[in-house]
Amino acid sequence: MANQFEDILYKDIFSQNKSNTGNLIKKDEVEIRGLAKITCEDDDLDGVRVLLKKDANDSIKEIKFVCSCGQTKTIILDYSE
Repeated sequence: MANQFEDILYKDIFSQNKSNTGNLIKKDEVEIRGLAKITCEDDDLDGVRVLLKKDANDSIKEIKFVCSCGQTKTIILDYSE
């Protein structure tokens, strides 16, 4: 019961589909790049959903705005110098 309010960590993966076989991804084509937390915030007035993708240290890595019409805009943050 104590861990009920902890954020769930998802594996952040990258795939470069070399074989171009549609939606099939082979295990040797997948690279695990780390862990991520995903938070969703809704704005009922404007119909915009904001998705925050954070790393395991709670640093925001990506902000995605999803409109109710289906359009999306993404901001990717890179903290490296």
